[in-house]
Amino acid sequence: MGVVIPLDEKAAKTGIEGLSALVAKDMERVNQTIVSRTGSDVTMIPEVANHLISSGGKRLRPMLTLATAGMCGYAGEGHVKLAASVEFMHTATLLHDDVVDESDMRRGKLAARMLWGNEASVLVGDFLLGQAFKMMVEVGSLECLDVLSTAATVIAEGEVMQLAAAKDTETTEDDYLAVIRAKTAALFAAAAEVGPILARNSKADIAACRGYGANLGIAFQLIDDALDYGGSSAKLGKNVGDDFREGKITLPIVLSFRRGNEAERAFWKRTLEEGDVHDGDLEQALAVMRKHRALEDTVERARHYGAMARDALEIFPSSPWKQALRDVVDFCISRAY
Repeated sequence: MGVVIPLDEKAAKTGIEGLSALVAKDMERVNQTIVSRTGSDVTMIPEVANHLISSGGKRLRPMLTLATAGMCGYAGEGHVKLAASVEFMHTATLLHDDVVDESDMRRGKLAARMLWGNEASVLVGDFLLGQAFKMMVEVGSLECLDVLSTAATVIAEGEVMQLAAAKDTETTEDDYLAVIRAKTAALFAAAAEVGPILARNSKADIAACRGYGANLGIAFQLIDDALDYGGSSAKLGKNVGDDFREGKITLPIVLSFRRGNEAERAFWKRTLEEGDVHDGDLEQALAVMRKHRALEDTVERARHYGAMARDALEIFPSSPWKQALRDVVDFCISRAY
């Protein structure tokens, strides 16, 4: 049972289609690169990698690399390998995340750890990271290598920050935003930033694309937070309320805890900090969130960061690329899985 969040499915559909059409040819090459770079004589590596890579992800992050390169007039080949690198980095973090979170499902399928075990998931994630950095080196841009390697470090820091904050109901909104800036937004930002770097555009253009990606990433994660309580299992590709069962402190929890009375705060401490979850507790959590408008306000926060992402693009002249990137903001905020 979830809380219904009014999401515009038409906007979600059209928001990604324009970008998908613009990058379609390059994405074919990215996908071919992904397939070739997951090859290994160690049979388990392509099996585990392809289980997740072929499971229907939208490839939004690599599309950002292709789109910002296109918007900035890049005419070379390096954006394809960098886009594949970005997707490998993302896939590696998903493999690692599922082990840390002990998740059973990913994109509507059994998580790789459930089929091959935690050890294989971690090690195949490491393999993909290695391949990602190998492709970055092949592109030959030290600046792009610096941006993406820094992002890899920041993402790992974000994961550790989230681990430290797990089950801590004293987490503030600022604390939580710091986690998602590192854990999620860093890769969005880096994916968007390397496009203008390859095109040798100005520092202003590079900063604008980075700002676009960072704010888009925050909006994307905040909507994920809301959907975990307000979506449906079929659309989420995982069970509704997984964050609650795992004791994850996300923005709807932070807002509900801050706005709650003494009894409600005691409820969050029992279920999240102590892990003492009873039948009916998820429904009670949803009722408390409804009472305090926690999900609606999480979506409002996402809209705020989405507006910042759109504003970051205003430095660029009008083009189909710019419009497609603006539309992606609507997709991220309005999407229903």
